[in-house]
Amino acid sequence: MSVNIEGPYFKKAIVCIPILRSLPAWFGIEEAIVHYSTEIDDLPTLLACEAERVIGFASLKQHTRYSAEVYVMGIQSEAHRKGIGRALINQAQEWLKSRDVEYLQVKTLGPSHSDESYARTRAFYAAMGFRPLEEFKQIWDEHNPCLIMVKKL
Repeated sequence: MSVNIEGPYFKKAIVCIPILRSLPAWFGIEEAIVHYSTEIDDLPTLLACEAERVIGFASLKQHTRYSAEVYVMGIQSEAHRKGIGRALINQAQEWLKSRDVEYLQVKTLGPSHSDESYARTRAFYAAMGFRPLEEFKQIWDEHNPCLIMVKKL
């Protein structure tokens, strides 16, 4: 599988939202997908492309001069565990460092909610050097605890 990481681009929700819809284990809440569809167009988004087809993406959100977030990332399930997520995060880190960003965070479902898909997500981010900072039940809701993971770039 030959994949190129391109971007970051803006106005790419049209190619990203179908990927989110194809991943109901992670993105099964319709109102969240609708929210992402309005946000992604205004965020710098890296695309993972195989030939002419987008198979993954990562949208970034800068919160302060020094910190940014992997706001949303999705990779088509048949392309999981092939290094695409790693390539997207590595490219994101390089781009953010070139803009003097020092810290990168990601929000994901916390470990107090037993979910195999998100356990794999947390393991991926840990392998990428992110460390758990704190779990909050107030960010999303008490049934969806939010774990914030951070990394120094």
